[in-house]
Amino acid sequence: MAPYESDDNATAADAEELRSARRRKAARYVVPATVVGIAAATIGLVPALADSGDPDLPKISAQELIEKIAASDVQQLSGTVKITTDLGLPDLGGLESSLGSAAGPSGSGDGSSADPSTKLTELASGTHTLRVAADGENRQKVSLLENAAEYSLIHNGKDVWGYDSKSNSVFHTTASESDGKQKEELPATPKDLAEEALKAADKTTSVTVDGTAQVAGRDAYRLVIKPKDEGSTVGQITVAVDSKTGLPLKFTLTPASGGSAVVDAGFTQVSFAKPAASTFDFTPPKGAKVEEGDAAKAPERSEGSERSEGFGKGSAPEPGKGGPEGLNVIGDGWDSIATFDTGGQGVPSGSEVGGDVGGFLDSLGDKVSGTFGEGTVFKTRLINALITDDGKVYVGAVTKDALVKAADAAK
Repeated sequence: MAPYESDDNATAADAEELRSARRRKAARYVVPATVVGIAAATIGLVPALADSGDPDLPKISAQELIEKIAASDVQQLSGTVKITTDLGLPDLGGLESSLGSAAGPSGSGDGSSADPSTKLTELASGTHTLRVAADGENRQKVSLLENAAEYSLIHNGKDVWGYDSKSNSVFHTTASESDGKQKEELPATPKDLAEEALKAADKTTSVTVDGTAQVAGRDAYRLVIKPKDEGSTVGQITVAVDSKTGLPLKFTLTPASGGSAVVDAGFTQVSFAKPAASTFDFTPPKGAKVEEGDAAKAPERSEGSERSEGFGKGSAPEPGKGGPEGLNVIGDGWDSIATFDTGGQGVPSGSEVGGDVGGFLDSLGDKVSGTFGEGTVFKTRLINALITDDGKVYVGAVTKDALVKAADAAK
């Protein structure tokens, strides 16, 4: 008799019991299979299923895609950006109130709550939503959306405004004129830019195109950048590049230690239509406190500072240019470590400081020792810094062991 074949002489009750048994037996296999299938799709074990919605675009090489990025000339856009930053810093807890009371009622120290130099540091942790708009080089607007409040940074011609609706405070300064010298130092054509990028990545970096994606309703290529150096804390960087305009639509940096992204920033909505001119208009609201900034005191970009942005080769500032006095760079590529001497003593231990601040220091730092002596490594999921007890600092997107090794070698 077949396993589920019923007896012709069976009663109606027997038949119903048999059907119930079949359903129970089927459920034993269907339910686990469904759970496993969902889990597999979620964590990427079934790439064919996970990538089923990706656009079918013409093949493109990494060099061609870099050329496409370099050639991108998007002047007008508007949209919404979601950015999540997870450096793995511990919860400040009571430390926030301790520092806040020390900073004063506004919690912002001496600076205005509308000053972008203090306000935009909020993007260094957590998840935030931004509205962005641009119309050429002289008109840009970024708004940080908060709970029942909004902070906007507006550049319109020579005027730069910062406005915090929560405190009804305004920061105003003027944009400095570019002298054009930096542009003269840069490669002249998109091809030159691509060649320079690939040349810099030749020894220490793998650059590939890994399929396609759809970001904010736009078809995009996925450019993947991976360090070859084992000592780097960077796992890989993925950039979703718009297939038509060459504009990067999404940037994701994952750490070598695994887990969630350290930085995940991307458009959730984007339009390349010209924004309305009124988008960039700003008049201080009635009753707002306006603080005037001094553009002359704004830090200027030093020669060679265009090389100090990013994570890859040449990411550390050149000695004596754009960094602390006496700055030196050890190594190259992703394993670069910047070092300088503070001329003082190292960081006190948490027990020496005491209280919430001391607990915070202990949660960040690991005591280490070597031929260099002793020191403390302050760690995040991306950037680590060793401060020795005699005041020397070693910092980079490298592991703790790499910092100790560098300090030993420099002794």
